[in-house]
Amino acid sequence: MRWILAVSMAAVLAPCGWAATDAQCSEILQHALDAKNPETRQQAVVALSLASGSGPLFDQLERMLQDKDVQVRQAVVASLTDVKSESATAALKKALEDPVAEVSFAAAKALWARHDPVGRTALLAVLAKESKSSSSFFSKQKRQALRMMHTPRTTFLFAAEQGVGLVPLPGMGEGVASMQGILASSGVPGRASAALLLGADKDPATIDALRDALSDKNSSVRAAAVHSISLRNDPALKKELEPLLQDDKEPVRLRAAAGYLRLSAIEAGSLK
Repeated sequence: MRWILAVSMAAVLAPCGWAATDAQCSEILQHALDAKNPETRQQAVVALSLASGSGPLFDQLERMLQDKDVQVRQAVVASLTDVKSESATAALKKALEDPVAEVSFAAAKALWARHDPVGRTALLAVLAKESKSSSSFFSKQKRQALRMMHTPRTTFLFAAEQGVGLVPLPGMGEGVASMQGILASSGVPGRASAALLLGADKDPATIDALRDALSDKNSSVRAAAVHSISLRNDPALKKELEPLLQDDKEPVRLRAAAGYLRLSAIEAGSLK
């Protein structure tokens, strides 16, 4: 009799238990999102990447793009990146307007990864010269901040995860070590990151921007441009690398030599 009663009570309480658990979890997360400590808010935002991409908490996640703490806003962009929905894409486009370069650049990377043309345009605006039409995408001050910001490790991890859109050729290296080497320094500017991320983009404006980057004053930008041009696997671009064989910076010069040999091998048809 007691066993029957226990089973009956469990059956009755089970739905209530689940409802109570959902409510409790939502309350825990909401409390953390409202916390005064920015680290707590950041942890809550990161945790929400595991939750549903809709509902009140997701709406709250979007509103957290207005948080006063930069790291919290960066975490919001990272969580939105995991949500493949129209509302998440719209939120990422809003994040492009963030006054802090690191936040808007993270949004540009996320949009680029989901093949949204706005992401490519934003990255191209960072890489291209001031005279290019793409420079109107951001204000001059914002664009300069994006070009000079430093986010090497996060860019490498992101690019490695996305595969930077490259199609590997049998017998050819994928250049992961080269990319990691370029981004190993804390002094790598945003336009070097943009050059690496846009390496496989087929738009003619991108190859023009990469050509321009070969003569950039910053050696890491030149090295990134050499890296991306080499991995396009287009022998017609060999001539673009020739001047870099005389570059005064070893990382640029050595990548140009390796890239030239790569394109020569492809041109000779030695890889089958």
